[in-house]
Amino acid sequence: MKFVIDFLGCKVNSYEVESVANDLINHGFTEINKNSNEIPDVVIINTCAVTETSSSKSKKMIRQYRLKYRNAIIVVMGCFSQYEGDYIINTLKANIVLGTNQRSKIYDYIMEYSKNQSPILIKENIFKTIKYEDLSLKHYFEKTRAFVKIQDGCNNFCTYCLIPFVRGPSRSRPYESILSEIKTLLVNGYKEIILTGIDQGSYGLDFENKMTFSDLLEKILVENPNLYRIRISSIEESQIDDKFYDLLRKYPNIANHLHIPLQSGSKHVLNLMHRKYNLDNFKSKIKKIREIRPDIAITTDVIVGFPQETKEDFLETANFIKEINFSKVHVFPYSDRKGTIASRMPNKVTDYDKKCRVNLLLDLSNDLEKEYESKFYGQEIEFLFESYDKRLNAYKGHSSNYLECFIKSDDDIKDKIIKVKFEKENSLLY
Repeated sequence: MKFVIDFLGCKVNSYEVESVANDLINHGFTEINKNSNEIPDVVIINTCAVTETSSSKSKKMIRQYRLKYRNAIIVVMGCFSQYEGDYIINTLKANIVLGTNQRSKIYDYIMEYSKNQSPILIKENIFKTIKYEDLSLKHYFEKTRAFVKIQDGCNNFCTYCLIPFVRGPSRSRPYESILSEIKTLLVNGYKEIILTGIDQGSYGLDFENKMTFSDLLEKILVENPNLYRIRISSIEESQIDDKFYDLLRKYPNIANHLHIPLQSGSKHVLNLMHRKYNLDNFKSKIKKIREIRPDIAITTDVIVGFPQETKEDFLETANFIKEINFSKVHVFPYSDRKGTIASRMPNKVTDYDKKCRVNLLLDLSNDLEKEYESKFYGQEIEFLFESYDKRLNAYKGHSSNYLECFIKSDDDIKDKIIKVKFEKENSLLY
């Protein structure tokens, strides 16, 4: 059988579709490019529901594939299908729908549907899912960088977030499985490993013999001394411990970039969000990190227009962002998600005010990003080149601190590590 696989959303979703693709290929299926003229027998879609926009995009993607390939078996998985499984089967006419578990059985479900031609809807109580579903992969769609999923679910229940309701409780992947997968990926030529999870900093806390994310990171580094680079996709401020600082000091192959979500720089809004930190601690930890790695890139997420966020709250957030001096801010307008506490809160911010505040923070982020990047102009910096951009007729690569560089070359430099004199002309920021 031929299959197409597509997804929306986060790095975890990216990992999951690659794992499913690896499994189907192992069963004799053939993956075809979603942009090719070939007709697939199966289409697999991994959905997202983190915002209302994500849910709308998920619906649209399912509809488009259903219309384009009327005779294909449409398989839908992920957060949106965990949230709206009946709707996807009955209205969007998918053939197989499962949520955020049982992805390792997709081959079996496809075979069952092929035999019986009856729609399959897997409805699980995700809160009773206590064991990590150990998906794995040997190859990733990029040749140079591979995501490795270490954890699923979340126990934080921030008032705005749907994810604990569709992903379930925090479950950690056995570290032996993680180490084995990383070794396989390195043997297959991957140079950068990116650790990812829904709340990956909570790694190991559900084990009987407790371990921490820092313990896992140390095991990976000790057992893979030839690993060129390991990148941490995201970590909460509250999950950064003393051992993590020690690892930053000791191992230069930990990427010189950390993504630490803030969500708000207002104490009032943080309390409404039920975020588990205070701004003084956040500031203190950033200071410690920069004492160890002065040139590190620190990026963050911010939600704008949370219910009851006043103009003063927003200005506090903007001022805090300036004080921390992030190298980039990912800005999201608040989105009501049915079933969350925040969706029932009074005094909602108007769409107009949200849009104005988003634009102000995007302008601030753009200024901060340019300021950070400009520090490195004229320096010889090592870049790992991952892909070729046909539009620019140039190869694209990233440095340890996630500077992005484009250079033209007559030779194929994908998968190459090259020192480049970094200049404004190499960047697309200006």
